[in-house]
Amino acid sequence: MPHGSDDARKKFILTTTGNFYGIKPSPSLTDSPELNNFLDDGNEFVLSISRHDSDLHLSNKIEASGENREKVLVFFKLYPTVITEDNLHHSVLVSSMLESPINTLYQAVRQVFAPVLLKDEHWRSAFDPKLAGLLSELELGLGSVVRQSGEHPSAKKGRSEEDVLGILTPSDEFQYWEELAHSAEKNILRERASYITEQFKPVQKEYGGLDGLSMPDVVDLVEQSKDSLDDVWRQTDFDPYPETRMVRLMDVIGGALGRYVQKKLSSLKIFEEPFVSMRENLRTGVSICEQWVLACEHLTGQVWKRHAPHPWKGNKHCPQTLHCLAKRLDEVVTLRMVHEKLLRLLPAGKQPALTSDRVFEPFSGINPLHYNPYTEPLWTAAVAQFERLMAPSEQEVAGRLKSYIADVQDNPQQLLQVFQKHKELIRRPTISKELQSERETLLARLLDYNKGLKTDFESRCHGAPGDKSGPFIGRNLPEVVNKIVWVRQLIHKVEDSVRIAEALLSDLSGFKGFLHFCDDLLEVLRAYEQEQFEDWSRDILSGLADPKSGISLQASNRVMDLDHVDGRLKIQYSDRLVSLLREVRQLSALGFPIPAKIQQAANTADKFYRQAIVLKQVAHFYNTIDQQMIPSQRPMMLGLALAFEQVIKNPRSQSKESGGKLKITWDNPKQLEVYIAKLQSAAEKLSTQNRKLRKWHTDFIDKMVTLMNVDLLRHQHRWKDGLQDLRTGFATLEAQGFRSDDMRAWRQHWNHQLYKALEHQYQTGLEALTRTCLKYT
Repeated sequence: MPHGSDDARKKFILTTTGNFYGIKPSPSLTDSPELNNFLDDGNEFVLSISRHDSDLHLSNKIEASGENREKVLVFFKLYPTVITEDNLHHSVLVSSMLESPINTLYQAVRQVFAPVLLKDEHWRSAFDPKLAGLLSELELGLGSVVRQSGEHPSAKKGRSEEDVLGILTPSDEFQYWEELAHSAEKNILRERASYITEQFKPVQKEYGGLDGLSMPDVVDLVEQSKDSLDDVWRQTDFDPYPETRMVRLMDVIGGALGRYVQKKLSSLKIFEEPFVSMRENLRTGVSICEQWVLACEHLTGQVWKRHAPHPWKGNKHCPQTLHCLAKRLDEVVTLRMVHEKLLRLLPAGKQPALTSDRVFEPFSGINPLHYNPYTEPLWTAAVAQFERLMAPSEQEVAGRLKSYIADVQDNPQQLLQVFQKHKELIRRPTISKELQSERETLLARLLDYNKGLKTDFESRCHGAPGDKSGPFIGRNLPEVVNKIVWVRQLIHKVEDSVRIAEALLSDLSGFKGFLHFCDDLLEVLRAYEQEQFEDWSRDILSGLADPKSGISLQASNRVMDLDHVDGRLKIQYSDRLVSLLREVRQLSALGFPIPAKIQQAANTADKFYRQAIVLKQVAHFYNTIDQQMIPSQRPMMLGLALAFEQVIKNPRSQSKESGGKLKITWDNPKQLEVYIAKLQSAAEKLSTQNRKLRKWHTDFIDKMVTLMNVDLLRHQHRWKDGLQDLRTGFATLEAQGFRSDDMRAWRQHWNHQLYKALEHQYQTGLEALTRTCLKYT
């Protein structure tokens, strides 16, 4: 048998090892006792090889200590045998072990053996169902250990939340908190994990079945994911969510979304099918990627940076792989759009030069969805060849675009629309060069436009919203929010013009001056925005320090008071508090960090908002019921009115002030709810009775109007019937429990009305009798 470097067995093992570690094994390893034992001793089953710096270490047992994170390559036999050239490839298995035995076993079961044995039809039918159940349990158990232990699977469960190596998918993170909610030793940790689990619930199911969702649904899922992460980060009831863990979660969500987009678009023949048939799918794919990248950058770069209770300390985070995929997809869309637009603008005779087969031939054999550093050079070369093929057609189209622009260059709005409509073409180097003077015209127009915005801002910034010389007024917006929304609109307009200029005009000599002007203007606008917020914050903080301001709500205060001077019921929850709630919500939604004292005041106000609104409605009813009552009917409602007033004056609370007076306070919600129910019940009874009596009064008016028009001389029976209807009405009300004494004023009122009707008919009768007598004399 050959020895040393001529031994095919040793050559196979050492070559495999060299390829795995990327180094050339030392020739001395061919005589290693461990290697010889593995090959020549039928009872030696394992050969493990690890790397220490540039040296390889061989062993006949697997050495993986708890803190050892080195890679290990393992050769092992299927059965006891001496290895020969003939059985080498049938008796030896090769496996690598990364990070830890637990993680390696988990990934092997999850990615290789479970799918084969549980999903493949052939192996599933031959596999014992009990063993299938045990395999599933093993996968779940290993996954739990990996998620809980992170980078140190040999360590005790729940070591550190900073260990995120075991989090490979969004579902891993959701399961981590779900498991922690049941397994954590301390109650506060279980409560925190349960809370975080609840925040993830709206998106957990969707990520579990991500491949089954439509692309528009995933666009919505991106927004839901942003909200869930924001809620988890900004919560203040428990310890904050670790920043390291949030970075990992953003990345794995980005990875899941990227794989989803690639899978959904993989069925498209991107450079062969008509662009119109795939345009929406490609754009939606780009939107999914870009929206998640923007969401991560917005949260970590702006919103969380300013969240005082738990600020983001690191740099703005961008899921880089997803960002690169978005750029690649956007580039694909641009290439296809450029081709489509060139076809539309070229004369019919020159369109055959731009057939898809010809211009997209450089991309044959390249899958644009497979973005990585290894495919990037091939893609770049294909794009360069594509551009060379397109250059003659672009030269032709540039002339047409010149004529389009010449027709509208005196109208800034239409000029901008033409540039925006054909921006993909105008970005092309050939066309951009041909349209040099037209682009300079657009730059001058954009500069004039921004100067106009600056002048408008300076003329309105000191006025009040709605005034002729003030900011334009929004619908149902508090003043501070109105001003901020107005200036934000100006900021967006300036930023839009800068984006257009950067995309189409950045090579022009006047671009730097334009950009400098816009930067200065944006600085002024943003300073105004911040100034409005700071002025509002100072005013509110000052008001909170003043008990008479109406925005300092103390939970121990009485909910309402009866003013003994004017008899009006006043709720200790001012209208200013209601507007403060709106301001805090809207300013927070706009991304402003609300000072802690103001946020606390708003939280207290929000806690009692529903009860306060109900009490305000009751107070309004109490304060205006005298205006709603018919004066002559007031004695008839005296009993219910006194009962209503008694509930207000004597709430029958269990808590007493000094002096024996009873009071209801905000800090006893159960007692407050009972009191509100009593108030509503008493108010409803009084209101119902008032509506009922007003209805009777209206009916009596109709009857009295009828009697006024009945001829007393000719139709006495109709008069008697009408009079009887009135008497029956009074009798009915008495039968329903209304006391006759209480009805005296109302009855007297209708006696007067009846007298008026009689007097009218008496006068009418005398006039008729006089005319008759004169007729016969």
